[in-house]
Amino acid sequence: MPNVDTSPELAFALDVCRRAGAVAMQHFDRNIEVEEKSDGTPVTAADKQCERLIRESIAEKFPQDAILGEEEGGDDSPLLKGRRWIIDPIDGTYNYARAVPIFSTLLSLEKDGEIVLGVVYNPAADEIFWAEKGGGAFRNGKKIKVSEIAEIKNSQFNFGALSRVQSMGLWDVFAEIVKRTGRQRGFGDYLGFAHVFEGKAEAHLEVGVKVWDLAPMKIIVEEAGGEFTDLAGGKSVYTGSCLISNGLVHSQFLGILKR
Repeated sequence: MPNVDTSPELAFALDVCRRAGAVAMQHFDRNIEVEEKSDGTPVTAADKQCERLIRESIAEKFPQDAILGEEEGGDDSPLLKGRRWIIDPIDGTYNYARAVPIFSTLLSLEKDGEIVLGVVYNPAADEIFWAEKGGGAFRNGKKIKVSEIAEIKNSQFNFGALSRVQSMGLWDVFAEIVKRTGRQRGFGDYLGFAHVFEGKAEAHLEVGVKVWDLAPMKIIVEEAGGEFTDLAGGKSVYTGSCLISNGLVHSQFLGILKR
């Protein structure tokens, strides 16, 4: 767990993510009913309960802060001033609903338009990642850092849903990346990101997602020494897509994606 210098916000975020994870595990692998939302994505009772727990906890601890969540909404425009907590109660609901233990609770804090804190917690593995601006990145209390591989040909490339890659017209550039990288794995969800945080992979591509999917990933990879951009090279978590890397290979991957 974090050291004595941990901010009240980070201590809170770690605790509430663990409590939400405990709620998720009460339903896990128990034939939980899945509903379809208006956008076609799945939701379960656990998603709703986890977000409600986090929202109520934020309202009690930080009553002046705004909240944006996947299930209950909020203003999803880029923040210009103030503080906002961004929640994805269960990232990887498809996995969760089918008892695949690759899912996580995501929580981040945005301040004056910048993501300054992020937590990713997988309760099935009891694996928690976190970072706070200027404080480094951690997994289960141990400091982590990205890899030092500097060539795309030696890189492991991780990616999310291929259907979204295809639907966004990125199939040809994706195929080029596959051709030029040393190894490829489609773990998806938090795990594809986490392998980059820990130096187990060099890059991860995610497209067609939301701000709550990306916000904690940005601060964690940056504090681990890596890089986060959208596919145009910008730093926004609001464009729906991202490339994260160890930084050393970033321009090589981005150069292909921008063709």
